[in-house]
Amino acid sequence: MAAKPAKKAQQRPNQRHRTRKDLLDAASRLMRQGRQPSLEDVAKEAMVSRATAYRYFPSVEALIVEATLDVATPDPARLFANGKPEDPVARLQKVDDSLEAMIAANEVGLRAMLATSLARDATGATPRRQNRRTALIEAALEPARKEFTPQSLDMLKKALALVIGTEAMVVFKDVLQLSDAEARKTRRWAIRALVEGARR
Repeated sequence: MAAKPAKKAQQRPNQRHRTRKDLLDAASRLMRQGRQPSLEDVAKEAMVSRATAYRYFPSVEALIVEATLDVATPDPARLFANGKPEDPVARLQKVDDSLEAMIAANEVGLRAMLATSLARDATGATPRRQNRRTALIEAALEPARKEFTPQSLDMLKKALALVIGTEAMVVFKDVLQLSDAEARKTRRWAIRALVEGARR
């Protein structure tokens, strides 16, 4: 009996992430219809209340920006549809290349999304960001998962999330002021070092 409350507590964050994703998907569907949806329109399409939608997004503009980026993010199944490459480092570099291209094409929107998420309160009541990179990292590592212990694989996925994605772009470009080529070289070095470290 004691396990039930713990299970429910675990389900709540998952449900919040699903609700957030439902809102993004609803906004994307409405935009594909050529509409400029209001927050009420998106909430209705996602079958949630306007108050619920507002808890996840402070404005319809923030929702539209992120919905656009959600569509632009590479799909793991499509990225590795042919099963190649097989080497985890090469697969992770493929993820990094695809995200680099997406970030370059959507930098203004990504910075706006990042600013919005940082400006919101830190209570953790609702997820402020959608976790898109983990699915890509997991797909890249899937063929080689037996090369790692479960603990090492889990730590590797978390560490890779630090060097791949929008925040890494901000560090390389704004803090370190590296060129795109230097940033790419650094990320590739970090990816290889992390994989080799996890193997050990």
